[in-house]
Order: sequence, then structure tokens, then C-alpha cells
Amino acid sequence: MLQIEDLHARIGDTEILRGVSLAVEAGEVHAVMGPNGAGKSTLARVLAGADGYDVAGRVLFDGDDLLGRTPEDRASAGVFLAFQHPTEIPGVANLYFLRTALNSLRRHRGLDELGPQEFLALAEERMRLVEMDRSFMHRSVNEGFSGGEKKRNEILQMAILEPTLAILDETDSGLDIDALRVVAGGVNALRSPDRAMVVITHHQQLLDHIVPDRVHVMVDGRIVRSGGRELAAELEAHGYVGLDAVSDRQGAATVGVTP
Repeated sequence: MLQIEDLHARIGDTEILRGVSLAVEAGEVHAVMGPNGAGKSTLARVLAGADGYDVAGRVLFDGDDLLGRTPEDRASAGVFLAFQHPTEIPGVANLYFLRTALNSLRRHRGLDELGPQEFLALAEERMRLVEMDRSFMHRSVNEGFSGGEKKRNEILQMAILEPTLAILDETDSGLDIDALRVVAGGVNALRSPDRAMVVITHHQQLLDHIVPDRVHVMVDGRIVRSGGRELAAELEAHGYVGLDAVSDRQGAATVGVTP
């Protein structure tokens, strides 16, 4: 479903992604871990089509070129990004925002739009996945929400929009134990044979709840190790010590220099 080949991204003279390659099949959940500054969030933003990056390489989504599409086209095609730091939108009710987003996707796909009552019934059903109260539908998007409420709202958006590819950028950031359980439960409820997920995280705790099919370690803009869920436990125990050297050897190899 998602095929990333030798992906590079830079801002000005600063190269952030330095040759990322990754394949995620439909039905799979892949976790991307790594220290601060490794390029994990940049990878998420580049896949979603954020401005400001000079990008090279190849990204195929369902066999089509993803990098040639606008962010709106990517969203319409089924790409969803849950933000590490969700934006507040004062004055825009959550209900209106979500219905507008869903109906935009439905129009693109040739489906009839949902009216207010139809959408409210759908939203109330999906809110149960993340244990959100109906009152949140009438509040401005993320305004005054706690960290946990913002992350639940991101998963609610995912549940309503039903993307084909979901990219979750540090969805566990700032969550307490109870909120982590609820958010992870919502994500697990949305796992599907037709949906791929890329979960970006620093910590094994999230992966105790959302069991990934594959774990990748990113250091200095490259994926330096991949493995099963046991790799996350190894990182939790030993950290990222020594992986910088792996990244350096990979970089040397790419330019033909003996490590």
C-alpha cells in the first residue's frame, strides 16, 4: 500500500531525511521509533504534503505517486495525519469542522453528503470509541481541550474520516495512563485489513497497547534497524546508544567511503 524509496527531505541547507526506505502493506501497523531530532515528525509531515521541504525520492501510495499530489489530494485519496501538537481553531465548532471534512471527502468519492442529523448519529457512534462526551461536538476545535482530549479528538477525526493510510505522530505524547489506554483502544478498534498505519512514538508503552507488525528505528534521518515488537523492548531497556554509529556507517556506505 505504501512504498517509500530513498526519500530525502531538506529545509534550506539542512538535510533532515537522508534516504528513508519503508514498505507498509494493507492491514499492517508499523511503528517508527527514534531519538529527538531523528526526522520522525518530518517523515510524517512530508507524507502528508506539508509545505517548506525540498523532497527527493519516491513515495507510492496504492501504486500512485504520492509526492506529486497536493495535501488536499492526498487527504481525498485516504491519507490522514494525526498531529503531535493538534491545532486549536477558535470559533469553529467541532461538529461543523468534522462534518465539513467528511462531506468534502464524500463529494470527492462521488457519495452523497451527510445531513446534520445523519452526521450526528455517526459522530456519537464514533465518540464511544474514544470515550468522548457529546458536549465536545459543540466546542471549538481543540480550544481549551486538555492534552488527552486533543489526542482523543484526533483519533475521533480518524474514526469519522476512515482513511486508508493513517499516520499517527506521537499520539501518546502528553497522555496519562488512562488517556493512553483510551486512545490506544480507539486506534486498535480502527485496525482493518484495508487500512495501513504508521505509528510514530518514543516509548514502548504505546506499543504495549497497539501491537505493531513491524518496528523501525530512525536515527539521523535514516532507518537503521527494523524488527518485530521485541525491538521496542530492547530500545526501552538500552536506549539508542550505539545507533548513531550505525547511521554513520550507512552514510559512509552511501557515498562510497569505507566506514
